[in-house]
Amino acid sequence: ILAGTSARAKAKAEKEAEIAAEEQVIADRRAAISQADVLATQYDYDGAIALLQEQQGYDTDSELINAIAKYTAVKTTLEAKDVTKVPHIFYHSLIVDTTRAFDTSKWGSDTVGGINAWMTTIGEFDKITQQMYDNGWVLIRMRDMVTQSTDANGNVTFTKNTSLMLPQDKKPFVLSVDDWSYYHSYDGKGYADKAVIDENGDVKCQYTDASGNVSVGDYDVVPRMNTFLKEHPDGAYKGARGMLAMTGYNGLFGYRTDVAYKTHENLQSDQQAFLDSHPDFNYDDEVTQAKKIADALKSEGWEFACHTWGHLSVTGKSVETLSADQDRWQNTVANIVGKTDTIIFAHGNDIGNWHDYDAATNPVYAYFKSMGYNFYANVDASNEYWIQIRSTYLRQGRIDCDGLQMWRAKSGEAKTNVFEKLFDVNSVFDSARPTPVSATGKA
Repeated sequence: ILAGTSARAKAKAEKEAEIAAEEQVIADRRAAISQADVLATQYDYDGAIALLQEQQGYDTDSELINAIAKYTAVKTTLEAKDVTKVPHIFYHSLIVDTTRAFDTSKWGSDTVGGINAWMTTIGEFDKITQQMYDNGWVLIRMRDMVTQSTDANGNVTFTKNTSLMLPQDKKPFVLSVDDWSYYHSYDGKGYADKAVIDENGDVKCQYTDASGNVSVGDYDVVPRMNTFLKEHPDGAYKGARGMLAMTGYNGLFGYRTDVAYKTHENLQSDQQAFLDSHPDFNYDDEVTQAKKIADALKSEGWEFACHTWGHLSVTGKSVETLSADQDRWQNTVANIVGKTDTIIFAHGNDIGNWHDYDAATNPVYAYFKSMGYNFYANVDASNEYWIQIRSTYLRQGRIDCDGLQMWRAKSGEAKTNVFEKLFDVNSVFDSARPTPVSATGKA
């Protein structure tokens, strides 16, 4: 009797284990199909197919067979995009409160003129993002434009990526954001205060309104783009996000991480005023928080670029001057965001004219190349796109989606409306802006 009872119990346990294993296979299959759907939505059909082919019974299970067949069929309808015709747009931090930002009685006409020229409002950003999506634009990474190989000595060689595959009605673009540092000069002018991580682990922004109320939300480019792409995952190629071009002299993401805040040496007046008003300031805590933000941004798909430590114009500068600035960037920015192979020049400048970079005749390019920079970007709003893909570098012109360029396009001052294929500037332009918009003033 005991032997029979034991045998029945064993058989029952084995059957339950068998059922549990089958249920786990089904659960894994369904999870894989859901994950493959996400990959396919972001145009990674190869990745979706490969994921499904890793599943048990992929060649016998009808659900897996049908999903693989569906992705394979769609893949045949894609076309390779010409990576030499990819526009690159960029923003600075967004204006949340136009009333404060454009208050000449408080900031003076020179400062407001700079804000008006170089910044974009939240309303404008949202309209641009939606219209570009509706017009078929898909966000890609700058590095998606090339195929990269690296030899045993670490030397990089680029060729044009001839297999950037998208549907026929989709067009690739690149996005970057300059100066995501919340400089002291932004204080009180209607911008966010700093980047923070919310309870879900997402990067958001802290914002203080005109009445002193503090809230956390989508108050700048990064969290707004993240939220938009979560709702429209087909707006980005393989989960791409933008490039954050970082300086270091006031710190990163609103955290005061430059060494001057620690040593109290060579402080600017606004830095000293900040320390005076924050007697409990802890430099190490600021660095720790900034590193958490940087890690979270990278996990979301954002990349970092050097924008020089001091927002330095590189044009006409000696290698010695640029080297000193680079040392500061490496020690106070790269130590937080990590190494980068991309430099986005401040002030829209460049280290050469439209001719190819040549290390033999351009010592500044030779220096930056020796520092590991392979991707370079300036500002060129005279053309819809401007790109050089050479064996040793990629260089791209960027279009500033700001008040000045939109006004020039809207008013007819610009020879070419570079926004025409991207979005309708007349419907985007914020009516709160003082007009006309000129290049005078400093933000």
